[in-house]
Amino acid sequence: MNKLRIDFVSDISCPWCVIGLKSLEQALARVGDVAEADLHFHPFELNPQMAPEGEDIGEHLARKYGATAEQGARTREMIRARGAEVGFRFEMDKRSRIYNTFDAHRLLHWAELQGRQRELKMALFESYFTEGESPASHEVLARVAGEVGLDPSEAADVLAGGAYADEVREQEEFFQRQGISAVPAIIINQKHLISGGQPAEVFEQALRQIAAAGQE
Repeated sequence: MNKLRIDFVSDISCPWCVIGLKSLEQALARVGDVAEADLHFHPFELNPQMAPEGEDIGEHLARKYGATAEQGARTREMIRARGAEVGFRFEMDKRSRIYNTFDAHRLLHWAELQGRQRELKMALFESYFTEGESPASHEVLARVAGEVGLDPSEAADVLAGGAYADEVREQEEFFQRQGISAVPAIIINQKHLISGGQPAEVFEQALRQIAAAGQE
């Protein structure tokens, strides 16, 4: 069995990161006969300068990308459909704002030390994209941590101080130096990069090729 290291660089506020993760997991299930994954999540902030209260999503997309209301609506429908294909429910009408995600990344770093990072990652995606909750809210973050089996009081303590801020910034800077400027970025065995929320078939083909090459 070939063991593949997979580094998944992403942000909580990135819908394509949800799609990419779900597609990757589908692909990993399909290649279980030839490879298994050692999956690591790493932080990336799409909007590091965003204020804690966030910004209206329509205004944000228009300012950042020049997207019209019609273009935004088409993109949201595309994301909703792609999400449904991989088993994730996007409730676009509930997600009205974009938020700062730095504290969510600090909490995810702590969750990795507790062995619950993947669970918290997916729960935070659902909290934001399905329930429309703020990933900048300490109350929301601590509650969601408790829902995946972490201690909500410990989570609140992590959030109340500056715990893991240096570690998160160090990881962000490391991947930026490696040329990562958009997410999701999926790096296999620290040298093969797959960008974007690709279909499961794309991930499967890449994983099988890399696993086969490792056995040669």
